[in-house]
Amino acid sequence: MTDDAATNGAESATADREIVITRLIDAPRALVFEAFTEVAHLAQWWGPHGFTTTTRAFEFREGGVWEFVMHGPDGTKYPEWISWTEIVPPERIAMLHGEHRDDPEAFESVLSFEELGGATRVRMQTVFRSRELRDAAIERHGAVEGGRQTLAELAAYVERADRTERAR
Repeated sequence: MTDDAATNGAESATADREIVITRLIDAPRALVFEAFTEVAHLAQWWGPHGFTTTTRAFEFREGGVWEFVMHGPDGTKYPEWISWTEIVPPERIAMLHGEHRDDPEAFESVLSFEELGGATRVRMQTVFRSRELRDAAIERHGAVEGGRQTLAELAAYVERADRTERAR
């Protein structure tokens, strides 16, 4: 289940530069959060449908970096770089995300994890440096649909892991 928009509709200083995507995932919050903490997990679900990920460096801590390449279904390689700016287990992860460390088009993302009984609502708020960069990400890179698909991949991965764990 998703509930998302190019902006969150709220009057805020960044509303015209945001993409907000949410998804309700039928798995415990601790498990959903954990899926972000290790390369072994991320390699199983990160990215839109049909993408794979090759990690070059990974350190999940505030100030740590994840350098990786996303491989599109058509073979196109997309270099990526993430620096974790805040980690509050199991509630929140904030990051700076771009193609490389000095990317002038890098954007900030904040992932929030809200526990709802045995399920988790994930909210991904991405803030770009300008409205033009946000619009370009939507139009050229399919950022909204890519975000939806990435959270769908996360949901499938953790729901499968949760079912396996419960069956034990």
